[in-house]
This record gives sequence, C-alpha cells and structure tokens, in this order.
Amino acid sequence: MKEKVLDKFLRYIAIDTASDPESETQPSTSKQLNLSRMLVNELREMGVKEVELDEWGYVMATIPSNLPEGKEVPVVGFIAHVDSAPDASGENIKPQIINNYDGSDITINKEKGFEMKVEEFPELLNYIGQTIITTDGTTLLAADDKAGVAEIMSAVEYIMNDRDFKHGTLKIGFTPDEEIGRGVDKFDVKKFGADFAYTMDGGELGELEYENFNAAAAKIFIQGRNIHPGYAKDKMLNAIILGTELNSLLPVNQRPEYTTEYEGFFHIIKFEGSVEIANIQYIIRDHDFNKFDEKKLLISNCIEFLNKKYGEGTFTLELKDQYYNMRKQIEPHYHIVEKAVTAMEQAGIKPNIKPIRGGTDGARLSFMGLPCPNIFAGGHNFHGKFEYIPVESMEKATEVIINIISQYAK
Repeated sequence: MKEKVLDKFLRYIAIDTASDPESETQPSTSKQLNLSRMLVNELREMGVKEVELDEWGYVMATIPSNLPEGKEVPVVGFIAHVDSAPDASGENIKPQIINNYDGSDITINKEKGFEMKVEEFPELLNYIGQTIITTDGTTLLAADDKAGVAEIMSAVEYIMNDRDFKHGTLKIGFTPDEEIGRGVDKFDVKKFGADFAYTMDGGELGELEYENFNAAAAKIFIQGRNIHPGYAKDKMLNAIILGTELNSLLPVNQRPEYTTEYEGFFHIIKFEGSVEIANIQYIIRDHDFNKFDEKKLLISNCIEFLNKKYGEGTFTLELKDQYYNMRKQIEPHYHIVEKAVTAMEQAGIKPNIKPIRGGTDGARLSFMGLPCPNIFAGGHNFHGKFEYIPVESMEKATEVIINIISQYAK
C-alpha cells in the first residue's frame, strides 16, 4: 500500500491547483479541473462505472453495494478537496523524500537557509524511522488536501481489486475551492446521496474532529483625506494611520498567535492602501456561538466609534458569516464519530478527538444535511514552505477509511 499511496500523492501534487479568492468563477481557477479530470479517469480505470465531473468542478462517484440482496446498511461518503491554498505557490512543487528519518534537523533549502529544527518542530520525533516528504523551500507541499485525495483513491483501488471485501454503497466526492471557503457552494447533497460522510482533511496521525470554528470575514474600507504634508495640519486623515488605530482597538490577546484549543481570535489577513484610501481584511473565529457574536459586535462597535470620531463614512464595514460549528449537527448522529474511533483503534492508532481551529467542507455540509466529521490526512505545517507529511500516516489514513467501510458493512 505504501508505494500506491506515495505514487498517487506525488502525481497529484505535481499539478498546480491553487484556488483564487479574488476570482468570481466556480471553480475559482480552471487549473483545478486538471486534477479533477485525472481523478475521473483513474476512477474509471479502477472499474468505478458511476463517475461524473459536473460544470461546477465537483467529482462524484458511486461504488454499488456488494452485500447480499436485502441487507441494508448506511450509504457512506468520503470527501477531499483538490485545491491548494493560495497562501504560497503550488506551482512546480519539488518534494524531498527522506527515507528512514533519523530524528535530526531537516534542511529544507540550504541555499535559502531554511531548516526545520526539531527544537521548533518537536513532533518530528514521532516519525523516527519513517519516510517523510517535505518541500524544497520554494513552494508549499499541497498535502492539504492532496494527501486526503490520495488516501481516498488508494482505498477505492483496494476495494475495487479485492472482490471479497464486503461493503455497502459508497460515495466519493472531490471538491474545488475549499481553501477559499467556497468548497460546497454548489454541492448537491441530494445528488451525492450519502447518509453521512467523512472529510479526509485533518492534520497529524490520529486527529478526529467534529467541532470547528464559527467563522466570519470582515472587510473594512477606509476613506482618508490626502493633503500636501506641508499644509496637512488639522486637515489630513491618513487612512493607513486610521487602519492601525482600528487594529489597536481589538484585543491583543485575541490574536491567533496568543490563542489555542477553544479560544477564538481576530486575525488580520490583509492591509493595503495609501494616505487616501486603505482596505483591511480580518477573519473572525470562535467555537462558542455567543462569543462569536460578541466578537462580531465588538468590531462593529469599533467601526461605529471611529466613524463618530472621524466623520460618518470614513470607515465602511462589510461583515459576512462564512460557516458554523458542526458539532450540533453531528452529535445526534454520534455513531459516525464512534465508528471512526473504532476504525483508528483497529489500525493501531490512538484517536485524538479535538476541535478544528479552522473549518472544512464538512462543516458546511453538516448544515446542509450531510453530517460530516473530519479525519486526519497526516500532514503538518500546512500552507507554507515547512509543510511535510509522513508516508506512513497516509497509509494509516487509507486503512482507517477501509476499516470504517468494513464496520458499516457488518
């Protein structure tokens, strides 16, 4: 299984599939379809007959049940996303494969001086003796979520090649644009046809998540007043300075770098402009819905205060909810979490149930009627040059998929 998962993963990351938050198309970049078409062809070559790539970039496939006639079991789905994050380049990825990792610091790029030090990344020590794939320090690795794609495809290959393996009806889904929050904008849950599903989009080995952040995005436009600096006294309004004043009003201890576990945050992700105009973007996150509402109210109150101080219309706020905590949608169907726990234990993995400090397609799908917890894909340090993944974690994720399917068939 090791070569199959690794070969698939290396083939998939060779295709640049970065999504684009500024695009208004679906999918946001046509290059994502290059991988989607490849997956359709591979599924058909494996013998999966019901495969479709629709106009919105969704791949959906069905593997019919091979259980005795009359035996009804739930229809289970497995979902991953094909896009990579636009935070760093996903073009011309050159993976480095480190066999039999010895526990020492890893040089990512000698020329640039990029080194992954065990002191800074102590979880590396969990993978001594294993095969680790890293970047070359010029791109991300795209293990988020091409590892999940490779794991699902490996599980499908196993099922299609082992005619003695018993399973109910299975649904496979690959989505675009997850990284920019649009992964299921046009996903047809009814057409997909699963009773519930699992996203293979988590982090390190053993992660299992059925809670996630409530999420909102805030866009702020600042209208300044540019006056020649020699004559600016009592006249100039520097939009850059006004933007920094807004940021100073938000609590410092509620920034991502100071929060963990269930703690929410305000995260400034973009600040651009000049004296005349400026634009700022924040993402707002909290697991607790009441605290989530409080955070949105706080930034709204800050804008109101600054408009009273500098004049109405100086600040314009666009505040939009993105997704919600899927916990309340999954708890009534908690057996899907329990099955995942058992599947991990069968694979010799200690489950680590924890809240997602982010979101997945599964969060929105859960509110669309498809309960969908999240299972580890195996990677670390997503979205940047220090991203890496142990091959053995991808193998174990594939095993967990197969174990879940087997449990429901029984």
